[in-house]
Amino acid sequence: ASQIVWLDAFITNVDRTFRNTNMLIWHKELWLIDHGASFYFHHSFTNWEKSALTPFSFIKDHALLPVAKELDIVDKEFKALLQEEDLKYITDQIPTDWLEWEESDLTPEEIRSIYFSFLKNRLANSDLFVNEAKKHQDAGI
Repeated sequence: ASQIVWLDAFITNVDRTFRNTNMLIWHKELWLIDHGASFYFHHSFTNWEKSALTPFSFIKDHALLPVAKELDIVDKEFKALLQEEDLKYITDQIPTDWLEWEESDLTPEEIRSIYFSFLKNRLANSDLFVNEAKKHQDAGI
């Protein structure tokens, strides 16, 4: 639970609530599905730098938040696991076709660079969203 809450806060996924958990069990394995509401900043794509540094208040509605009791441990583990080169590799996998936006003057490589910087900044400042999640746990929300 803590790993999933951390991941969703990291990628700013607003869509794992009790109304729509987007989790499936198949062949005794948990599958996280439908990440279309992740990277919330890209729906308006303004001020991504500020968005990267948000505590992500929507975490208060996460279906697994009440049982995510190891957020500090997961934060340390995931920060050690996710290195800058991993984030670069991940963002390099975004298909260029997905980054050709008619409504933007940015090139696909500029957009890809923004996603990389967004993830890099979120990871470096993960305490913001971890503390936000813990705040809502402590408040019983």
